[in-house]
Amino acid sequence: MFKDIIVGVTPSGVDACAVEAAVNFAKKFESKLYLVHVAGMEQGWGSIETLEASGETARLEARIREMYAPLLTELPNASVQVVAGIPHSELLRLARKKDTDLVVMGPHTKEYEEKRAQMWGMAGSTLERVSQKARCPVMIVHQAVECKDPAFSNILVATDFSEQSECAVSYGGQMVRQYKARLTLMNVCETATDSPEGRAEIKGRLQKEYGDRLQGIEECVYEGCFGRPAMEILNKAKQIGADLIIMAHHSKADDPEEAFLGSTVVQVSVNAPCPTMSVNRHFDLRCGLMYDQTGQVVEVSATA
Repeated sequence: MFKDIIVGVTPSGVDACAVEAAVNFAKKFESKLYLVHVAGMEQGWGSIETLEASGETARLEARIREMYAPLLTELPNASVQVVAGIPHSELLRLARKKDTDLVVMGPHTKEYEEKRAQMWGMAGSTLERVSQKARCPVMIVHQAVECKDPAFSNILVATDFSEQSECAVSYGGQMVRQYKARLTLMNVCETATDSPEGRAEIKGRLQKEYGDRLQGIEECVYEGCFGRPAMEILNKAKQIGADLIIMAHHSKADDPEEAFLGSTVVQVSVNAPCPTMSVNRHFDLRCGLMYDQTGQVVEVSATA
């Protein structure tokens, strides 16, 4: 399903859960795996241009290889790359160059991990910038992920009816069909008071907007909620035992930079009981099935 996977790593080891999840996916789907660390931030911006010449990048690569050697024993073709530059720019550049199917990231820094409960998303962080601008889905993992078969059986997709959310719902429908999973599609309203009539109205709109593209999914539940989006999404994920949350990063924000200020996807991802996947553009699974813009299967390849 995932042909090429990039996982962002740091020498601190704070991304260990993300690396382990990426390794497990790579083994399961026989994917090419790239472990990428972008050096520069820890060493100081003024020294970026001298990192490679000084041998620092080679030392960092050796340290990362040693750190994750036990995980990589079954992936001899995994690539470990250390490059100098601005972290989000280099990760995005490599993802475009390799035409990757998935980018996997952790909280990325110890400071970020320690503050997430209080701050819920740090404006302009590498995590936010990659999840906002990546062309492929970005999976955010901050705790250990169980490697099971099927990989996903209970998927929660959150939408705010924006254009970006259309892509998230479409991708979620593909994932659900691929794994014959249970789908919960939800919307959270912040601007009205909770009531049975209001919930029914949201459910009706969800069915109207997305019902056609989700036809054929055996288990599909529509949920309308009121309150703070991140909190309601987290509560629903725990309530239904979701093993994957899918949503768009910046949703309705007219100015993409405004999306950095506590984006819901980052608030959810660093507190969720399961991985969170950010999808902002239409993207098809590479699994033999072909889909149109509505998420419907249009053909099956000869290798399916």
